[in-house]
Order: sequence, then C-alpha cells, then structure tokens
Amino acid sequence: MFEDSIKELEKIVESLEKGDCGLSESLDLFEKGIKLSKECSDMLDKAEKKVSVLIGGEKKDFDIDEE
Repeated sequence: MFEDSIKELEKIVESLEKGDCGLSESLDLFEKGIKLSKECSDMLDKAEKKVSVLIGGEKKDFDIDEE
C-alpha cells in the first residue's frame, strides 16, 4: 500500500545518501526508487480523482488500493 511504499522509498533514499553502496547496487536502488515513486504518484492520482468525484456528488467505484 501507499504507506509501505513511502517507507521503502525513504529507506532507499537513506541508503543512497549514505554513499556506502557500490555503483551497481546504487543503480539498482535508484531504479527501484523510481518505480516506487511512480507507483505512489499513481496511487495519489487515483485518490485525488476519487475525492473529486465524491465532492462533485457523483457515485463511482474506484479501486485505489494497489496490490
């Protein structure tokens, strides 16, 4: 879920900021971080759309939970 992805992203950022990883591991972490960032952004977009619909009074079923 969103909170778990954010926590994992924070750990990745901390690891990269420490600079203790080699180039290969840093690239792997960076790639994973970019993927998590996109997933979080998509979840936020879905939540924003749902809020907009709810405020507008429309009834639609949105699945904002990710795998």
